[in-house]
Amino acid sequence: LGLMLLLWVTIPGAHQQKEAITRVLFNTRTGNIEVMHRFLVHDAEHALKTLVDDATDLIGSKPDRQKFADYVYERFSMSDQDDKPLALAPVGHAIEGRVIWVYEETPIRETVTELRIRHDALRDIWPDQVNLVNAERDGSLNSATFSDGSRVLIIELD
Repeated sequence: LGLMLLLWVTIPGAHQQKEAITRVLFNTRTGNIEVMHRFLVHDAEHALKTLVDDATDLIGSKPDRQKFADYVYERFSMSDQDDKPLALAPVGHAIEGRVIWVYEETPIRETVTELRIRHDALRDIWPDQVNLVNAERDGSLNSATFSDGSRVLIIELD
């Protein structure tokens, strides 16, 4: 009975994570700021079913994966310390096991000292969605966590 109760309590919580991680990498080798969004396929598919069509198949349908990538591109943006937008260009998307990656990039501006970030992906569907952003430049890592009502967060770059 105890084991059944434990499974009943833990399985629904494991079903949907409502967490995503984004890595922003200043890649001097390529000359680009590379943005890599990581979402669980289950959460992404559930969101797309809510937004677009109940018959969505993220794993089996490249057009559905593109719809999700477009959704992410529309809900993530960055600007510099002067609030000048960093124009992100879509790079693509990929499924890797239980994860869907969405990629975008922009040329590095050496004068950028901080990032002003908006990351509303999945947060417009689930208010308790948490989106972590890690920014890496010159071996230094700085983070911002979007939760609750946070709309724009600032990451100061070392």
